[in-house]
Amino acid sequence: MSIGMLDAASAYGRSLNALPPMMPSLPEESVVSPASGGGAPSFGTMVETMVGEASNSLREAETASAKQVAGKGDLVDVVTAIGAAETALDTVVAVRDRVVGAYNEIMHMQI
Repeated sequence: MSIGMLDAASAYGRSLNALPPMMPSLPEESVVSPASGGGAPSFGTMVETMVGEASNSLREAETASAKQVAGKGDLVDVVTAIGAAETALDTVVAVRDRVVGAYNEIMHMQI
């Protein structure tokens, strides 16, 4: 059984919705980046978009590989699709690592 990134992200979202809130939630409009004047997407939306794009590029690479195996695709297209998928996945992993590192730093701060 294979678990995809979108499956993991949606399961994580469902588990967050099932938990009782620890603190009152802020309205969605109040979650903006400090550098922008407003209307910017939240961090969660950005991560969701990034994971979706990475998943799409992985599907495209898989489709290109299947076409090549069937003899209907071009090897250059396969290599290009796999390179794009690898870059997207590396980006998602790097963002995840930075978020986990920031969380660990916050947890080690003295109050």
